[in-house]
Amino acid sequence: MPIITPLSRRKPDVYADFHKDLSLHPVSFDLARRLDEQSIRESIRNLILTNRGERPFQPELGCDLRSLLFENMGPEISIVAKDLIKTVIENYEPRCNLLDVEVRQLFDEGALDITIVFNVINIEEPITLNIILDRVR
Repeated sequence: MPIITPLSRRKPDVYADFHKDLSLHPVSFDLARRLDEQSIRESIRNLILTNRGERPFQPELGCDLRSLLFENMGPEISIVAKDLIKTVIENYEPRCNLLDVEVRQLFDEGALDITIVFNVINIEEPITLNIILDRVR
């Protein structure tokens, strides 16, 4: 019977997703995976950058933040963006607990600086995700 020590015990992967580009693992040549925190970070980033109606067969999925970039910058833009982000994460990402969303406007660049603080379910340490959305002319 093998002896299991704390160093030899492997922590099980809680959440795993494939990379967006379906890249291969360099050693095993299997599909590479993103695990736990990395997986949820990429998922939240994809949800925020997706517009409604952009994904086939899921017309309600998305955030529509790009349309806010072309509005006149004012305090209401931050409030609307924060509400859209909270709604999309709570509805479509059940693997995390949303702790805080902060939206800051960068007036000179015409961009939004988004900071999302969340934690993975069953893991207590908070994780911060920072995304800058700017318009392309």
